[in-house]
Amino acid sequence: MSFLDHPYQYLYNQFGGSLFYILGFMVVLSVVALWRLYEKADQPGVAAVVPVWNMVIFLKIIGRPAWHLLLFFIPIYGQLYLIPKVWIELCQSFGKRSLLDYVLVVLLNGLYIFNLGMSYDTDYEGPVFGKPTVPHAANHGHRPSLA
Repeated sequence: MSFLDHPYQYLYNQFGGSLFYILGFMVVLSVVALWRLYEKADQPGVAAVVPVWNMVIFLKIIGRPAWHLLLFFIPIYGQLYLIPKVWIELCQSFGKRSLLDYVLVVLLNGLYIFNLGMSYDTDYEGPVFGKPTVPHAANHGHRPSLA
């Protein structure tokens, strides 16, 4: 763990003791945003501060079963594929379906979640996992005609 000493010393020399206040403020902001996000989705907000329950509720919001939490522990699949996919599904659950939203949630995850949680014009639309991305036209037994 000695490789962490140099960045820590650099940050401590730049910010002094205020580094811990800055990090603490960021933690408080993220908990408040996640709490608000959970309440928008009609889930208990207190789940934002309980570690494992936090992820179970997060997966419930996007419609994934709780056992998908175990998939995050698969080395390459979990970190490089599943985590961004879950973030994109979170965007879709709140009605954000543009390419810009997908790029922003992957690049600026914490700030984007803060934006979803704290904005008044974003509403929860329901889980999206397992649902088709393009709605199919209702086929009532009629065959399409060529005429």
